[in-house]
Amino acid sequence: MSDLKWTRKTRQKISEQLARINIHVSKTTIGAILKKLGFSLKSNSKKVSYGGKPRTKLQRKQRNDQFEYIHQMRGAFTRKDCPVLSVDSKKKELVGNFKNPGTRYKRMGDLVYDHDYLTYALGKAALYGVFDLARQRAFVSIGQFLRNGNTLTSSDTPEFAVESIERWRTYDGKFAYPDLKEFLILADGGGSNGHKPWIWKVRLQQRLCNKYGLKVTVCHYPPGASKWNPIEHRLFSQITKNWEGTPLIDYETVVKYTKSTTTTTGLKVNAKLVKRQYKKGIKASAEQIDALNIRYHEVNPEWNYTISPAN
Repeated sequence: MSDLKWTRKTRQKISEQLARINIHVSKTTIGAILKKLGFSLKSNSKKVSYGGKPRTKLQRKQRNDQFEYIHQMRGAFTRKDCPVLSVDSKKKELVGNFKNPGTRYKRMGDLVYDHDYLTYALGKAALYGVFDLARQRAFVSIGQFLRNGNTLTSSDTPEFAVESIERWRTYDGKFAYPDLKEFLILADGGGSNGHKPWIWKVRLQQRLCNKYGLKVTVCHYPPGASKWNPIEHRLFSQITKNWEGTPLIDYETVVKYTKSTTTTTGLKVNAKLVKRQYKKGIKASAEQIDALNIRYHEVNPEWNYTISPAN
C-alpha cells in the first residue's frame, strides 16, 4: 500500500497527484468536486464513551443504572429543598507570565514567556469547585500550590476537597439554607473526591457530619464519565472563558477572574485563596474506618452512600 493512504489529503496535494497522471485541475475546482461528493473538512468528535477497559454487557448496565439513580436522587433532594452540590477539581493552572489560550480586546498583546516551564512559575493554582445546581451559585477554593524547585509544596488531596466543601457551608450554605440538615454531593469516580480513598469518607464524617450535625449523601459518576458532572460545563468552562487571553500572572489575578465569572443564566461565583499546604499520601487508620457511620445504598453501593453524624 502506498504512503498516500497515510498522508493528510489537501486540495493542493490532490491537485499535485492528479498532475502526475496528466490531469490538471485547480485546487478550487477540486474543492467544488469534493463538496458535491459529500466530503468536507471534519475534526475529531469526542462521542465514543470508553473510560478505560472494554466493558461487558453487565458493566454497561451498571453504568446506565448509575446515571438513572443519580437522576432519581437529584429529583428527591430537590423536592425536599435540600442542596444538590456538584463538586470537582479544575485543571491546575500555572501562575506566572504564561500564555493563556484565547483572545481578548486590547491595544497591544501581552508578551509572555516562550516556554511553560514550572521553574518560571510562582506555582500552580488548584481550583476546587462546589456548584449549587438549584441556585446557580458556586464557591471555589483556590489552592496556593507554591513552587519549591521543580516540585509543588501542596497537593490536591481528599482533605483539600472536603475542606473546600466545608468552606462552601461556612461562606454560602449556612446563609442560603439556614435549616440545613442534609445535602447531596455529585462527584467524579476518581481523584481527590473518588469513591475508593477511605480518607475522603473519613474527612466527610469528621469535618461535615460530626462537626455540624449534617447527613451527607454522595453519588459518584462512573469512571470515565466526568464530562457529565454538571460543574464541568456550568462552572469550569465559564471560568476558562472569563480569563481566556489573560496571563494568570499571580494568585490575585486567578481569584479576581474566578469571582467575576457570571453568565446570562444567573451564575454567580465566590472564591477564596487557600494558603494551607496539603500533603499527599495520608491514609485513614483502621480505627477511623471502623468509626464511620456509613450506609451503602442498594444500587451500586460502591458509588452511592450516606454518611451520618457519629452515634
